[in-house]
Amino acid sequence: MAPICNPMDCSWGEKAFNNYLGPDRTTWRQYDSTKLVATSEERIPLLIDQGDEDEFLEEQLRLNELHSALREHDYPATVRMRGGYDHGYYFVASFIGEHIDFHANYM
Repeated sequence: MAPICNPMDCSWGEKAFNNYLGPDRTTWRQYDSTKLVATSEERIPLLIDQGDEDEFLEEQLRLNELHSALREHDYPATVRMRGGYDHGYYFVASFIGEHIDFHANYM
């Protein structure tokens, strides 16, 4: 739900990775979903919901990069842009039940 899809290439991710993993960017790849879809041996389907009015969408969340990688590597995923939603509580509250049900099928 509104994931940071390409943390290696946004300031939020760079700050977190540097603080938690150190400055060696090669170690960061294993935590960046946009990079992982290219090398993943498991093909567990993804469900992504994203609000189209999320102020962090382009600069921090970088959904377009993940969406491109998913298509390029034919990775199974459902990406749903939700009209009128931002990055707040009502977005999460509106769709969390669907995500719990979806992910429970793969646990």
